Amino acid sequence: MKNTKERIGEIIFLFSAIMAIFLIILITFFIFRSGISFISQYGLINFISGSKWAPTAKPPYFGIGPMIIGSIIVTMLSALIAIPFGLSISVFMAYYSKKSYGFLNGLINLMAAIPSIIYGFFAMMVLVPLIAKTFKTGGMNMLTASLLLSIMILPTMINISQNSLEQVPKTFYTGSLALGATKEETIRKIMIPYAKSGIYSSIILAIGRSIGETMAVYLVIGNQPRLPGSLLDGVRTLTTNIVLEMGYASGLHRESLIATGMVLFIFILIINIIFNFIRNKDQAKM
Repeated sequence: MKNTKERIGEIIFLFSAIMAIFLIILITFFIFRSGISFISQYGLINFISGSKWAPTAKPPYFGIGPMIIGSIIVTMLSALIAIPFGLSISVFMAYYSKKSYGFLNGLINLMAAIPSIIYGFFAMMVLVPLIAKTFKTGGMNMLTASLLLSIMILPTMINISQNSLEQVPKTFYTGSLALGATKEETIRKIMIPYAKSGIYSSIILAIGRSIGETMAVYLVIGNQPRLPGSLLDGVRTLTTNIVLEMGYASGLHRESLIATGMVLFIFILIINIIFNFIRNKDQAKM
């Protein structure tokens, strides 16, 4: 028989789970209700493929095509930069940093706790002048934003990947060494493949944060609603578009911004589905 404390604990946990589900449903309902209402009036193809954003013009234009492209490029580039560094640091902390582990772990946790606006100020004062001087162009562009986001998503990738690597049974490591494999071969061929599930999860969460980041990106990306010609062009992402105009938007304009949030929501959902499919496929092969 369960005692009273166990039953109270079960009720609290069940209530928490129900509240989490309810809030997710409520947020989804609010976003999709307004978003679908706008799309039914303006048209889905015109909205996602349109290249002109001029909500106050007569007639208004609500094309978010350039913002979708800008968001995808910045997110993918930041992930491509961060993944090799994040995985390398995770491996080092899991298998090499016996003396410096505490110091490095504290630094990574501190990076995760720094507010995004502070990262944005850092990028404005350091990365923007550096990019401008190096490429002889304006420093507020997609390259700067990608470098900034790659720094911001590192703690997420490192913490989850490191934990996954440390959860691999030690017998795998010692057994591989006993059979004559080197430490590097053991890590590359045994430990990392076994921890793939956690590594994929870290990439999913990192990309989710990257595509959803707003304030830091807003400070350094240039915020120009146009199709980019190169990485040195300023663009406007989906998130910065919302934060720039939601304060004064009303009517159809406001609904278009909520529809932008709906598109962002769908993108993150698609990314999660793709990576989960890849992860499950790899697990099935093991």
